[in-house]
Amino acid sequence: MPRKQRRPRSKLSDVAARAGVSAVTVSRALRRPEMVSPQLRERIDAAIRDLAYIPNRAASILASSRSNVIGVVVSSLTNGVFADYLRALHDMFQPAGFQVMVLNSRYSPLEEEKAIVTLLGQRPEALILADVDQTPYARELLEHAGIPIVQTMGLTDTPIDINIGISQYEAGGLATRHLIDLGHRRIGTLAARLDSRTRNRVAGYTDAMKAAGYFDETLLELSPRPSTVRQGGELFSVLLARRPDLEAVFCANDDLALGALFECARRGVKVPEEMSVVGFNDLEFAASSCPALTTIAVPRHEMGRLSAEIVLEITRGSGMRPKKTRIDLGFKLALRGSTMAAAAAVQSHLW
Repeated sequence: MPRKQRRPRSKLSDVAARAGVSAVTVSRALRRPEMVSPQLRERIDAAIRDLAYIPNRAASILASSRSNVIGVVVSSLTNGVFADYLRALHDMFQPAGFQVMVLNSRYSPLEEEKAIVTLLGQRPEALILADVDQTPYARELLEHAGIPIVQTMGLTDTPIDINIGISQYEAGGLATRHLIDLGHRRIGTLAARLDSRTRNRVAGYTDAMKAAGYFDETLLELSPRPSTVRQGGELFSVLLARRPDLEAVFCANDDLALGALFECARRGVKVPEEMSVVGFNDLEFAASSCPALTTIAVPRHEMGRLSAEIVLEITRGSGMRPKKTRIDLGFKLALRGSTMAAAAAVQSHLW
């Protein structure tokens, strides 16, 4: 059977001829779609699809000195924490003609450093990082990159350029004080994958417990292993074996909290009557767990949206950086059914 003859690769001029416009107009539509009318973009897009045209990115960069690439580094591609964040970035950048290139640091500062080097080699127009704790070498690279750099998720007193996030420390403290205010005294904490965000949450817990006079090292159950639902159940079991008098637990992630809820159900421990549980992040399942999980709600979508908005203003708008370069988006405690007043507190109130 004779082989099907391949069609020659389409050129920019072919697209222009098919769409009935100049090659300059096609080039502009590819690089700056906002500068071309929607009707004309539709014609050009149809021609591109018909001809299976693949833009020459290297030539485009040389011609315009713009790559239309936004580099993003996240800690994980499987952790649901980053889903809303990445969706917001894509929703903002793609209509403006940018390509979002996402790399995974695997919660490793050295892997993040490698990802930054790789992305800078693509001549991005901006870098957005889902962390604020970079290596000294990575900071040096970023400080001399000459493009907008946005550090997100946490807050830092020494931002490289722009910092948008929340205080992980204060959030951990708020979750713990909620349990203290309910009358609980023996409050444990579960934490895994001890990256900088998790360490700050645990520090917030620790200081809140010390301020109340309730801190005890035996109430901490920490693990360097990945944070998963199964890990949450295992850590909770270890903590409960060591502290059978445990009244409540603050989990540094919602998946750990869900594991603790499952383990409570397996053991016949009633939540919240016999054990109050607080999570962190307010992932989608938190409101649907049984009981619904009290947790710290983090504005991840807004974090991504605002990061993109600022980058777009710098690269495609006024060119001005925001007057405020350290933006605290705050957080809230989503109160649900997994926490209630301690039995002793209820009795003292009734007396």
